[in-house]
Amino acid sequence: MHLPIIISAAILLSLGLNLPVMSETTVEISQLTTNNNLNLRRLRFNRRLWNQANISNYRYTFSNSCFCIPDARGPVVIEVRNGQTTSITSVATGQPVNQQFFQKYKTIPKLFNVIQDAINRNAFSLDIGYDHKLGYPTRINIDYNSQIADEEIFLTIENFEKIK
Repeated sequence: MHLPIIISAAILLSLGLNLPVMSETTVEISQLTTNNNLNLRRLRFNRRLWNQANISNYRYTFSNSCFCIPDARGPVVIEVRNGQTTSITSVATGQPVNQQFFQKYKTIPKLFNVIQDAINRNAFSLDIGYDHKLGYPTRINIDYNSQIADEEIFLTIENFEKIK
């Protein structure tokens, strides 16, 4: 006679213990959607600023604080002419580096694409800084999944200058 009551109580108790986890998940999803919408609006606004500036010749110092080999970290100076990367050189040595390590980051439009990709993939955390005048990214910090270690990327864009 008491067995059905005990089983019912156990089921209710187990469901009750799971409620906070379910609630947090709903809140996290809601927050992620809100953050993605804000990040997407900021990306579009700053990409528009960059496109309006119509800069096709420029250079910047790029660093990648990733969990990757030292050659892929930089800092490097990336030079772009007519929208195409013409050189990537080590700040430390002044020598050319293996451009394969910097394919995703070798122009400002490619950096915007990195941000767009993180938004599209619903990255767990996205912290972006933009230049207030020209719109190019100055900081890109992405944690794609809070449950996975060492997949985050931390990009820094400094010393931007237009060149003739």
